[in-house]
Amino acid sequence: MAFTLYSLLQASLLIVNAVAVLHEERFLRHVGWGSDQGIGGFGEEPGIKAQLTNLIRSIRTVMRGKGTIFSIIMMMIIIVIT
Repeated sequence: MAFTLYSLLQASLLIVNAVAVLHEERFLRHVGWGSDQGIGGFGEEPGIKAQLTNLIRSIRTVMRGKGTIFSIIMMMIIIVIT
């Protein structure tokens, strides 16, 4: 398989979908990445753990509806192409 823009788009869609389905209470809290962990004080720079937790939470919020529609469109394109 050649490295094309389409394969890059497909790989990024799979990664975003994988992050979007992570459940905070079932998975992230057991790993130590829950919403209550990694909260710093006022004026402190957030650590990498807090930034990644915020990124995961943001992806889950934004991709809740749009990700499903985009995934369906990509699956239809895959079916038509192959």
